[in-house]
Amino acid sequence: MPDPQFDLVLRGGTVVTVEGQRQADVGIQGGRVAALHDRNAGAGSPLNGTREIDASGRLLLPGGVDPHVHLHTEGSDPGEPSWVDDYTSGSQAALAGGITSVGNMSYVLPWETIADRVRAEETLVARQAIADVFFHTVIISPSPALVAEVGGAVRGGQSSMKVFMCMPTFEANIPGFTRALKAAGDAGGITLVHCEDLATIECCTTMLAAHAHTDLGHFADSRPVEAETVATERAIAMCRATRSPTYIVHLSSARALAACAAARAEGLPLFVETRPLYLHMTSERYQGSDGPLYVAQPPLRERADQEALWRGLTDGSIDTVGSDHAPWTRELKLDPKLNVEHCRSGVAELDTMLPLLFTEGVATGRLSVERFVALTSTNAARLFGMYPRKGTIAVGSDADIVIWETRERRTVRDSDLFSRAGHTVYAGRAVSAWPHATIRRGELVFENGKVLGQPGSGQAIPRGGTTPPAQAGQKSLG
Repeated sequence: MPDPQFDLVLRGGTVVTVEGQRQADVGIQGGRVAALHDRNAGAGSPLNGTREIDASGRLLLPGGVDPHVHLHTEGSDPGEPSWVDDYTSGSQAALAGGITSVGNMSYVLPWETIADRVRAEETLVARQAIADVFFHTVIISPSPALVAEVGGAVRGGQSSMKVFMCMPTFEANIPGFTRALKAAGDAGGITLVHCEDLATIECCTTMLAAHAHTDLGHFADSRPVEAETVATERAIAMCRATRSPTYIVHLSSARALAACAAARAEGLPLFVETRPLYLHMTSERYQGSDGPLYVAQPPLRERADQEALWRGLTDGSIDTVGSDHAPWTRELKLDPKLNVEHCRSGVAELDTMLPLLFTEGVATGRLSVERFVALTSTNAARLFGMYPRKGTIAVGSDADIVIWETRERRTVRDSDLFSRAGHTVYAGRAVSAWPHATIRRGELVFENGKVLGQPGSGQAIPRGGTTPPAQAGQKSLG
């Protein structure tokens, strides 16, 4: 046998990108894809590696790029419970779920600059992370000094920020938020927007309280579709006024999706994310004794909304699926003191998002496997300034590759979770595909149910600008 040419060779699998599928062996050197050898081309020598993995009968997909996670970082109020995953356990859950890069919501604290927050996050990543990480700096109060920093931060590689419309600070600071959004767009960045209208939420919760209906069985009524559509239309108006790339996070309803589709038809640089909860569950979940486990913002919707979201995944009006992984233990979620005004929002999703989407999308014929790659990897990499380093399998790209098993069925179990939440709202569901092995920058970091990567091996991802607004008229980036 010839001397090894590569650090690692993946042999016998089917490589899938948004462009299509090919029977190819993958040669990896120095953490990057160095060669792709088409096995049915009939020319060239086989690739040889110091280590080889037999991927026969399996799919080789780009590592998932999850653009929306909430991992606990230092600096939050120690007296209040927070999400239970940090960069280490969150990485473990991500890698087990076929995700090699995560975008964490990183809150700029009142005494910090954007640069301060990015440095703090990078320090944590260097100590804790196994997956690679990028940051969305969350702007809570857009002071003039912070707004002035936005353009330079984007040009320096911090190309995304996030705004919560449902926070009390939004209404009082709309001019500042609009200036921040425009500054980000002018510098080549993108702004994520949580679209729920606080005035509508407060009105609904007040009416519920008047009838003593504040338990979490009424959660969907406290944050109705109207709260989402009012805020979505407002975000669209800000996008229209500034012409700045705008990304609607965790869109949940048919009406909000229709508003976004109409805005995109105008050519606005508007992009849409949805989350697993809305694809797999509806609002009747709140009526059971375990209803608080399903609390998320926005709430679960109705069957017609679910069907509209699946259509959006197939027709391109939705660009990405983000987990919005915000994990709590079962005990924290079921705390009897919680109500519609004071709840713990979010669920553990990193372990399960991609296997469930593949099972309910690709295996049922609703999504092609190429579209699955676009929704879960390529589009997010493009939007957040990482493509083609991330989001594809191509010579020169980071060797972030997941070997998928699609020939057996498994049942989702709490005991298999790597998230410290210790439970999943999807327990008992059957999946027909899951990651057999996950490779991050050429290193085998997960295989056959075991995390092999070490904390501190993950990296903060260098980023460029977002997809140009000229491409926003396209139905899909994939």
